[in-house]
Amino acid sequence: MSVERGIFLKVLKDSYSAYYDIAEDVQTELPLAFRADYRLRDERYWLTKKVPIWGNEKNEYAYIFSAPSFDSALAGACVEYAWTDGLPRVKPHKEHQYTNIKVILVADAWEQNVLEQLQREKRSKSYKFGLHGYSDLLLGGVVLSEQKTYTNQAGHELVPYFRKLFAARDEKT
Repeated sequence: MSVERGIFLKVLKDSYSAYYDIAEDVQTELPLAFRADYRLRDERYWLTKKVPIWGNEKNEYAYIFSAPSFDSALAGACVEYAWTDGLPRVKPHKEHQYTNIKVILVADAWEQNVLEQLQREKRSKSYKFGLHGYSDLLLGGVVLSEQKTYTNQAGHELVPYFRKLFAARDEKT
């Protein structure tokens, strides 16, 4: 059972808008549907805010690309764009834990070699030997015709997320 790409992108955007800031006005020649920014800061104090015990920041920038199909060159260009656009947004400091760059490629159909290329993709960057946090590339390819998700090793958390989205979409119809 195939899912229509426009409807799926709307469901995906609604899902992300609960916790992420959505940026739709990003100008690029690539098929970028939207970017979603997530920022979280946790702090603990002792008696008053003037005496902090610890602080922790976790950020994520999700780039959602949509096309009828992705070839190897287009998928590589989308991943490269997201990585080079997302890394300058990282502001590492001693309370920064991580900032992940998430790339989701949504297509109706895929070539098998492109999906295998996505699964082998691995990028990571640490700041001051990991003392100021790190950045990882979480990469996922969504095949709407099969309702399946393929991810790289770091993006394994995307599989159950998209399973729930497909199930929620099926329950509505």
